[in-house]
This record gives sequence, structure tokens and C-alpha cells, in this order.
Amino acid sequence: MTTATETPVFGQGHLSIEQIVALAERRVESRLDDDADFRARIARGAQFLDTLLDKEGVIYGVTTGYGDSCVVAVPLEHVEALPQHLYTFHGCGLGKLLEPAAVRAVLAARLRSLSHGVSGVRLELLERLHAFLALDILPLIPEEGSVGASGDLTPLSYVAATLAGEREVLWCGERRSAADVHAELGWQPLVLRPKEALALMNGTAVMTGLACLAYSRADYLLKLATRITALNVIALQGNPEHFDERLFAAKPHPGQMQVAAWIRQDLAIDAPTPPLHRLQDRYSLRCAPHVLGVLADSLGLLRQFIEIELNSANDNPIIDAEDERVLHGGHFYGGHIAFAMDSLKNLVANVADLLDRQLALLVDTRYNHGLPSNLSGAPADRAMINHGFKAVQIGASAWTAEALKNTLPASVFSRSTECHNQDKVSMGTIAARDALRTLELTEQVAAATLLAAQQGVWLRCGEAGARPLPAPLGGMHEQLGQDFPPLIEDRALEGELRLCLERIRARQWGLYA
Repeated sequence: MTTATETPVFGQGHLSIEQIVALAERRVESRLDDDADFRARIARGAQFLDTLLDKEGVIYGVTTGYGDSCVVAVPLEHVEALPQHLYTFHGCGLGKLLEPAAVRAVLAARLRSLSHGVSGVRLELLERLHAFLALDILPLIPEEGSVGASGDLTPLSYVAATLAGEREVLWCGERRSAADVHAELGWQPLVLRPKEALALMNGTAVMTGLACLAYSRADYLLKLATRITALNVIALQGNPEHFDERLFAAKPHPGQMQVAAWIRQDLAIDAPTPPLHRLQDRYSLRCAPHVLGVLADSLGLLRQFIEIELNSANDNPIIDAEDERVLHGGHFYGGHIAFAMDSLKNLVANVADLLDRQLALLVDTRYNHGLPSNLSGAPADRAMINHGFKAVQIGASAWTAEALKNTLPASVFSRSTECHNQDKVSMGTIAARDALRTLELTEQVAAATLLAAQQGVWLRCGEAGARPLPAPLGGMHEQLGQDFPPLIEDRALEGELRLCLERIRARQWGLYA
């Protein structure tokens, strides 16, 4: 598998999710392929389109209107104006602006698709799009307004428009007009050629870029939830035999076996175990590999869906300059991304539910095997006025409920639109946005449960006859203690929860090889 540290090259080679995420997070620089054959292939596509125009060929979106208006012929004297009209009338996005990392992922996904050389665009367009990415010139893209077929038309219109020197961008931390940034850099804004605005807009780059970010966050969340579970086995004095290798050999789902192996590693399961409170722990501990293992086993399939889409030509029509054909189809349809993101948000919400249940066990003296109520560390003479993690558990319950509510699949809500030309659409972009929101909520639950687990382990380690923590958990406990001191007297924990979220999103803790 390609690693995030390998320089992403926009050409005809494969790009991985990790490379897109590394670009989105500004951890690597990319380059546009300088191979002569690649550049000639790009040029041939644009030249073939010019040849067809000279012959007055009929090409969707070049010599016709768009969508249902494909039956409307556009005279050659108006063909040059058509691209500007396309990105102009699609300038109607609403909602929040995409975060900078998301915009970088979108630019990278669109550039990868156009680099196949079957979109009929000039090399100059690829160079300018890559320059936007390299110099961190980020179109301000409203996140709402795409039904996921015919591609991400409305949000991608903001990419096309800013390349043409219109609308606004974020550059050097400031909101600027695209025209001013072009002037400051000594650039001429692109005058988009026939098919170029359509090639930029008629694809799945927004949903795919967001999907790459969602996948990366889910992959880390899987490992973090596994580590939190191991900490909670210690805090709740659970039964480590629930994760025995021989047990999981009897039901050998690979991801499930991997999660159990990680927990065994964390717990140093071969060491002598303390006396058990229960022969069988409650499901949120005992069945954690069975819950988290579904996510682990699904990531391979989701990677396949996302990376094939990322490394595809997904606009319409496809320009085959080699055989001199224009192929009209529906590659802008985001069904695979829609399925991947609808699936991912379901998998992730189950992680939220699992961790929320573990937190509920930690704070409840009926189930936490001798820990103080609500994990309060207050001494006996102040215990009656201290409430520890009581409100944090309420908050986690709220975040979990919202994550679970968010799992309704977006893809089944296809809406016939655009004069019934787009009569079956993917809703892939909405699904990707839903997945990111579900991840955000689940990371909040993870932060709450991690801090509670840290408190529970601290309390357990202070008990008479407490055993040393296994090395992986001891290291994590020590790291966490540097930022999150024990909760003895009640204090507002919002700041610490937010700091924990920052650590999670920065993948602060190295978790398993």
C-alpha cells in the first residue's frame, strides 16, 4: 500500500487515501507528472475536441446545453461562452464553508480524475489547479447543494469559478477575491475552454475528498476505541480471558481477531490475572472485539470503493482521443461513495454506542466494582458535594444519541431533479457529510470515555495492593496524565475535552503497529 509520506504525483499512477489526507493536512508536497507521454496524452484530448468543433460535431455540454437541455443546440459563436455560464448559474451553494483540509482533498481528488487524460482539458488547467493546491489557494466552497449526480456540480462550480478569477478564496489565512490573488501572483485567470468547466464540475471530487478524510478518521478511531476498551478492562477489573486467542480462532473474522489481539497486547494477557468480580463481563467489554471488529473488517472494502473512485475519470462525456470517440455516460454518479459513507456512519455510530455504554458502567457504583460514584476523586469529607464525571456522561449520552440518529442512509433519499433528467441520484455528498458529522460526535464520545477511563485507572492504581499497569497502558496513562490531571475537586472539563479532541484529530497517540 502506498504510504502517506510518498510524494503524491498527479499523473497516471495510483494515489492512496493516505496521500490525499497527507496533502489535505499539508504534511507533504505533490507534483504534476512531467513525463512527456503523460503531457502529450493530455494535449491530445484537448486537440481532439478542437477538431470536433471545427467539424461542428455534436458534443454534450460543448455544443449543447446542460442536463435536460442537452437537446438544445448551441451555435458555434456561443460555444466559448458556455463554460462561464455553467459555473455562474451553479453559484448557489449554501450552508457552512468546507474546512481548509476538506477543500485541499477536493482539489486533489479533482486533479487526480482530470489527470487520466480523458476529460478534454488542457495541460494549463491541470497546472493551474495543481498550483492552487501547492500554494494553498483554497476556493470558498459551501458544503450544501449537491445531490451527488450529475456529480458535485454546485460545490465544484466554486473551483471552476476561482480558476477563472471569480468568487473568493482563502489564501495566507485571509478571505480574498480570486481576481486579486491572481493579480498578486502575476497570473492571468483561465478562460475556460469548451468542456473544461464541465470537466471540473461534472464529477465526484467533493464526496470523494470528504470520504478520504472520513476513512482516515475512522481508521484511527478504531484503534483509539480499542485502547479505551483495554483501559476500561483495567478500570472495571474485567476478565481478560474474554480476548483469548483460542476463543477468537473459533470465530475467525480477521478484523475481530485483530481487535482482540490488540487488547491482549495491551493487557499483557499472559500474565497472572487478578480475582474476577464476574465470570462474564457485560457486553460493552466482553463483546468489544465483535463490535469494533465489524469496522475493522469493513475498512478494506470501503478503501476499495473510495480509492477506485478517487483514481477514476468520473466526468461526462469521456473524451477518447486515441480512438477519436466521445463516450456519453454516467460516471459522475456517486453510488459507491454513497454506499461507503452510509456504511461508515453506521459502523462509527456503533463505536459511539459501545464507548457510551462503557462510560455508563464506569460512573455507576452498581457496575463499576468499587470505584467511587461518578468517578469522583474527592475525599470522604467532600464527596457529598462533588459529582465527578456525572455531567460528562450525560453529554456523552447526548452525543451518542445524535450519532445514532444520523445513521439513516442518505442514498435511499434519491430525489428526481433537473426536469427529471437527474431522476435517480446518489446523494453521495450528503452521505459523506453525514459520515463526518457522525465521526465528530463519536470522537466527542471517545474523548469523554478516554478521560473517564484515565480517571478510573488512576483510582484503581491508588487501591491497596494494586498491580502495575501493563507497559502499553502504563505508557498511555502516563502520557494522558501530562495533559489531564486527576479529577479530585469538581472542575469544568470543557477545556480538557476540547484538548483531548485536538489530540485525537491530530492522531497524537501512536496506537498499535
